[in-house]
Amino acid sequence: MILVTGATGAVGREVAVLLAAAGPVRILARRPERLTVRGEGVEVVEGGYGDGPALDRALRGVDAVFLVTNSPTEPDDERVARAAEAAGVRHLVKLSMMAVEEPGADDFITRRQRQNEEAIRESGVPWTFVRPRTFMSNTLSWAPGIRSAGVVRALYGDAPVACVDPRDVAAVAVAVLTGTGHEGRAYAVSGPEAITAREQTAQLSRVLGRPLRFEELGLDAARTALLAKYPRPVAEAFLESAERQRTGAKAAVVPTVQELTGRQARSYRTWSADHAGTFTTA
Repeated sequence: MILVTGATGAVGREVAVLLAAAGPVRILARRPERLTVRGEGVEVVEGGYGDGPALDRALRGVDAVFLVTNSPTEPDDERVARAAEAAGVRHLVKLSMMAVEEPGADDFITRRQRQNEEAIRESGVPWTFVRPRTFMSNTLSWAPGIRSAGVVRALYGDAPVACVDPRDVAAVAVAVLTGTGHEGRAYAVSGPEAITAREQTAQLSRVLGRPLRFEELGLDAARTALLAKYPRPVAEAFLESAERQRTGAKAAVVPTVQELTGRQARSYRTWSADHAGTFTTA
């Protein structure tokens, strides 16, 4: 039995789908009504990381866990790691981020993920870290502007990033969860190319068959938009991350998807074509 957390998110949902297609899977969810993974062999435990009894029920009889951090401030990873060790879990696969291995990354979110990884190492549970680059699905935030005005607004339009399809991250995670010999390893995961926001806008324009205009946000406007959605430490972390991207720190491509799944990572054009409807209908 494999336990999946974060199954309403971009990667966790795909991990649950892939595992459910092959055998039984258990899901820990705070809001089970939001799950899209259903069917025979899918067991759902309602609860969050801070709910000790629910976490213990979810971990009972589990061989491996896919862990997605829920909060940047709560000690969720520590809670899961301690409970997993007590339950005799044999493998904990954590969704982390590529920035943790990069010395120049020192924003709030990256520091927290480094702390989370360290807590898992110290737990005694055999671990693997899956460290993706920026998700292609982050550009879904452009959909309202595209639908209403045909405009993409973003910070640093010429900054390249080797963004990755969440489905490819999930495929890597499932390969690790169901394979052997991955304990004690960390896998960086990128897409097949470095691409800028302007280039993504041009590709979306071709996929949607309509003209789109890119407008570069100024730093103050970007900060205001982020603060409307996130606490200040998180918003400032996103801005620091964007600055690193502007300097080229996120452009490196790695072959992990090919190596662990046997196929090439999906391009942004493929991802955008598969999600075109999201940019045209609310």
